Amino acid sequence: MMPDFLGLPDLPGKPRTRGMTHVLDKGIPVGAMADHLESHVDYVDVWKFGWGTAYAERHLERKIGLLRRHEVVACLGGTLLEIAWAQGKADACLEWAESVGFGAVEVSRGTVPMSTDEKQELISVAAPRFTVFAETGYKSADRVLLPSEWHMEIVGDLDAGATFVVAEGRESGTVGVYDADGTPQPDIINAAIRAAGLSRTFFEAPRKDQQAWFVNVHGSDVNLGNVAPDDLLPLQTLRLGLRADTALRNLAEQVALGQSR
Repeated sequence: MMPDFLGLPDLPGKPRTRGMTHVLDKGIPVGAMADHLESHVDYVDVWKFGWGTAYAERHLERKIGLLRRHEVVACLGGTLLEIAWAQGKADACLEWAESVGFGAVEVSRGTVPMSTDEKQELISVAAPRFTVFAETGYKSADRVLLPSEWHMEIVGDLDAGATFVVAEGRESGTVGVYDADGTPQPDIINAAIRAAGLSRTFFEAPRKDQQAWFVNVHGSDVNLGNVAPDDLLPLQTLRLGLRADTALRNLAEQVALGQSR
């Protein structure tokens, strides 16, 4: 039985529309994946198969079956769809993704040369069959979008049929919404929020310091992505103020509610 003697943030339960977490699967063994889902399924909403791992994963159908049983959305990584699009195989990729059980796809243009119009056409093709996570931002620090460009692209992606937007951070946490040291860039982050709203935006935040920053600045129910499976419970403690990095924020909230001395 879980304890209940502390004053903690009232986080939404599943299915939820805020405070969502999407995991980045970099090739975790299926047995370890099953263990993570059994232990921490309450803390994960979307399971993304990073870059092209789904195409090379021998146990893909077993993994998707596990996600289906645990009611976690299986999402195809955007880089694989970009590569397929560049080879003229986007339709084949989407047909395959649907046939093996993906309920969501990420549509991005962070790797191959692709215009926003071409990206948004791809979103419009995918949207009738999948929940579309439209990613904005590049995977190279040498390619930078201005905050106004982030805003315009995100608005266009949503108009094209995307359900959610994803603010790029990669697994390194050193591009997109971060500088080269991994420090969040508020001007870009705020541009994304203005364009889509917090509830429709996932911020890729692979590092603990980045996760803590988002919780402290944007609240316990911010949507975070590219979370490692091993970090599901640690992230939940950040959301709940049960870790030093976010404890003072929660204590201040409890004082405001008259629940702390």
